[in-house]
Amino acid sequence: MKKTSFLLILLLTSFVCQSQKFENINVLKIDTTEIVQIGGIKQFISIKGNNKENPILLFLHGGPGTSLVESSEKFTEKLKNEFVVVNWDQRETGETGKINSVNENLTPELFKNDAYELIKYVLDKFKHKKLYLVSHSWGSVLGFDIAEKHSELLYAYIPISPIVDQNKASKLTMEMLNNWAIKTKNSNAITELNLVKIPFENQNDLFYSQKWLFIHNGVEFARKEDFKTNYYKWLATWFPIWKKSTENNLFETLRKINCPIYFIEGNGDKLKSHYIVKDYFEFIKAPKKKMFWMKKSGHTVYNSEPEKLQKIIIEKIKPETL
Repeated sequence: MKKTSFLLILLLTSFVCQSQKFENINVLKIDTTEIVQIGGIKQFISIKGNNKENPILLFLHGGPGTSLVESSEKFTEKLKNEFVVVNWDQRETGETGKINSVNENLTPELFKNDAYELIKYVLDKFKHKKLYLVSHSWGSVLGFDIAEKHSELLYAYIPISPIVDQNKASKLTMEMLNNWAIKTKNSNAITELNLVKIPFENQNDLFYSQKWLFIHNGVEFARKEDFKTNYYKWLATWFPIWKKSTENNLFETLRKINCPIYFIEGNGDKLKSHYIVKDYFEFIKAPKKKMFWMKKSGHTVYNSEPEKLQKIIIEKIKPETL
């Protein structure tokens, strides 16, 4: 009888301990969305992590105008074990675009100010002094600005496929496309690519260069009938700010930052423009810096190699900077 009672007490104690463990996990976990007042308008953020006491990792999406919120599960599944992952829909993008009817002139400065204000909000919310900042493509326009002016707020800055010298990158890409069009005797490509001027002066320049880059890379939606219509809808909103932001050449305007920086660049498509990022990595001065090549990726590293991307951040970057 005593032995039976003892076993029952052990089982009950074990059950209570396990219950408390699961309760603690549930208390620490965070999975929510918020509408916050940033830059004078309502803006949407998603916050996810398995322990809300972990360091914050904020993604600045590219495009401009390309939300990562819906697709983020694919490339943040493991990150959520190590960080509180924040995704933000910028102005005129995703959920933020839906909840505002603002016809304000969009400028890079407006987005840069939004990014800084959001960082301050998130840090204050979780009572942290620093966070990890990750950007993709256009997001680097905001990310480099934060790293330059507010490096004290960052454990590290992680630019993925950043914009460094867009005019040079466009020139190299156009040279490749023109050679490809001639070699493959693609008369339609030759005709349309000959219309493109560098630096890009108007919407047609960007459209034709991107159209044939997509086709060259085997992206099927660029061959669909509605591709041109949809792309020009994007251009109507975003071409002016895209053109303005790409006038900047980081080799001339940003020689040094005061926080660690880790470049992540895909070179699976063999474009020469990727090596502009390598040149800039070697050029910029920072307390710590490294570069990681993603050999199975092109521009959208988070889609093609999500596991490797997360592994680099968790195993290589975090231990060196936290």
